[in-house]
Amino acid sequence: MGKITDPIYKQVLERNKHEPEFHQAVKEVLDSIEPALEKHPEFVDAGIVERIVEPERVIHFRIPWVNDKGKVQVNRGFRIQFNGAIGPYKGGMRFHPSVYDGILKFLAFEQLFKNALTGLPMGGGKGGSDFDPKGKSDGEVMRFCQSLMTELYKYIDADFDVPAGDIGVGGREIGYMFGQYRKIKNVFHGVLTGKAPEYGGSLGRPEATGYGAVWFAEEMIKARGDKAGIKDKVCLVSGSGNVAQFTVELVNKLGGKCITISDSTGFIIDKAGIDKKKLAYVMNLKNVKRGRISEYAKKYDGVEYYTYNEHKDLKSPWYVPGATVAFPSATQNEVDLEETKALVKNGIIAVSEGANMPTVSEGVDYFIEKKISFGPGKAANAGGVATSGLEMSQNSLRLAWSKDEVLGRLHKIMINIHDTAYKTAEEFGQPGNYVIGANIAGFLKVAKAMLAQGVI
Repeated sequence: MGKITDPIYKQVLERNKHEPEFHQAVKEVLDSIEPALEKHPEFVDAGIVERIVEPERVIHFRIPWVNDKGKVQVNRGFRIQFNGAIGPYKGGMRFHPSVYDGILKFLAFEQLFKNALTGLPMGGGKGGSDFDPKGKSDGEVMRFCQSLMTELYKYIDADFDVPAGDIGVGGREIGYMFGQYRKIKNVFHGVLTGKAPEYGGSLGRPEATGYGAVWFAEEMIKARGDKAGIKDKVCLVSGSGNVAQFTVELVNKLGGKCITISDSTGFIIDKAGIDKKKLAYVMNLKNVKRGRISEYAKKYDGVEYYTYNEHKDLKSPWYVPGATVAFPSATQNEVDLEETKALVKNGIIAVSEGANMPTVSEGVDYFIEKKISFGPGKAANAGGVATSGLEMSQNSLRLAWSKDEVLGRLHKIMINIHDTAYKTAEEFGQPGNYVIGANIAGFLKVAKAMLAQGVI
């Protein structure tokens, strides 16, 4: 933090008490952009930073619905429209009991800079509810989604705010929300992304975040002088949902090998590698059966399974030796400082964040200090929102591109994001520091747009 940003951060702490995730996200950006503010005093004079840390609009509403037993339930709904200077608000909806204002503000703030890095015209937003879809019937999820959209529709539009999916919100939930929006508004617009291809969704969207994280990691490895990229690399992956699954898929296609995946109960170590056949089993286990990853260890020989902190040396996937690339793909702050030290000790050379802010701030600092190529989530996992942006384009054009075309465009976007972060870090005297490079590059784009549009 510097003399320009320090008083602004103190004001953020005072105004947003009891929101540690938001504090962490803001601090990371403010720690990075001081050199950019010194180079551009016009941003200071216009109060750009004071405005950029304050959401433009926070919407909080009630969601009443009726469960299968006929009992009325009430959940909270949120939409954070953080900054729309460069395009319509864009960001997912998260359904999870942990959802509250602070987490969504952190996610929307991160989303702002992530979206800016894609080069597509999208602002930053996020939303969701403390509703837990786990254990709910399709009918209960439908009634909840319809009740949510009965309020949310007032605040979103294809040219104003375009939500997508996130944790707890997949194709089923998107479909129910889209159907209710269409019925209420009597229009067929691309107001949500992550839709099924049958009604306007983009091919390649399920793969996008995981593939993007792998492509970003490959560019980081090549920038270190290793032109082989992912080929022959052993990788650690956390999570077993959409991001983790397609991370494993692309690593396999590029000639690498993933030896771990996890869920909320524990993790597996498969030293032989999670090959195509095993990955198909994981996808069926998690996407269809909604089972636990422990079942993988019962299915295949030679696989170890541990609950967290069960084993004195293997407390989590990040203690597993023998890998050179790590993909944290589960949730925020899943990699603590002790785990970052274990990763470095065991020879990790690159970390590409598939989840949003999965590494604690002290861990990020440690990776950078030890010259590990660290791809922060706002850059490394931008593949998902980039493909959502491509879905918006297809909806506006009334076209549907092939999967190869979508993924080809996405691959180019991820290479451009890497190159932008890499070159910006060099320009500001921090070569190889993708955190500073991504933060400054994203900030400069948004700041210039805000300056051009006046004090609003």
